[in-house]
Amino acid sequence: KEIKGRISSVRSTLKITSAMKMVASTKLHKAQQASERCAIYEQELASILRIAKPSSLSALCREGAESLPVAIIAFSSNSSLCGAFNANVFKKALKMVDLCGGKDGVVLYAVGKKMAESFAAAGIASEGDWSEMAHHPGYAKACELAEKVIKGYVDGRFSKVIMVWNHFVSTSSQKPQVETLLPFDTSLLADLSSGNGAETYEDYIVEPGRERLFEQLLPQVLRLKLYSVLLDSNAAEHAARTVAMQIATDNGNEMLSELTLEYNKGRQAKITAEILDLAGGAQQ
Repeated sequence: KEIKGRISSVRSTLKITSAMKMVASTKLHKAQQASERCAIYEQELASILRIAKPSSLSALCREGAESLPVAIIAFSSNSSLCGAFNANVFKKALKMVDLCGGKDGVVLYAVGKKMAESFAAAGIASEGDWSEMAHHPGYAKACELAEKVIKGYVDGRFSKVIMVWNHFVSTSSQKPQVETLLPFDTSLLADLSSGNGAETYEDYIVEPGRERLFEQLLPQVLRLKLYSVLLDSNAAEHAARTVAMQIATDNGNEMLSELTLEYNKGRQAKITAEILDLAGGAQQ
């Protein structure tokens, strides 16, 4: 009776894990498409920014004072059941906190409940609640966060702004990634200002002027970069959950086979014992 109850419990759990795997797989497909489309737009916008490269760079490209704290934007999920997805990115973010001088040297923006909860346990509170971004990735909310950190950097509140997230490599692989959002990496402009070695943008006529166009485009590139990272983290989350639910389903099926075998053995042993009792009674 006990084994039969366990079999029923495992079967019920298998229905849940199978359904969660199907849902996560569907969400992964949509998240991948959104991330790929955003990447194409980001590349095109960056190419325009390179054309508009001015002779003197803006404040967003200059290093801040080292004595100022570092803003860390750390991405995670709102829920669990996705393997080591949240644990891995939290370890990476915590390592960055140590490199920046501890909790007094950072300002945290936790995107995702799991990240906020983990850092709260470590004694570091998040600047605002950004959990909705992790659940429903949207450009408007990403822009709101980007504007906040850009303003903090321009006003001299931060020395730099870095992002920590799980990068989607494949369905079975998600790697914690760290990238500096501010100051803007001017080497990217230098690398592609000459194109493939033959194309240059020096003869382009830019209206209303390179400096003005650059000042308008750079914040948009930064906002789009943060949104792109949000989509990448979201795709990695669904990939991790798909794999975790697949593993859970496989383990459940294996456990179900073992319990069924054990149940059948016990049932057969009971039948055999009853037959022996009947045979013994008939002989008497």
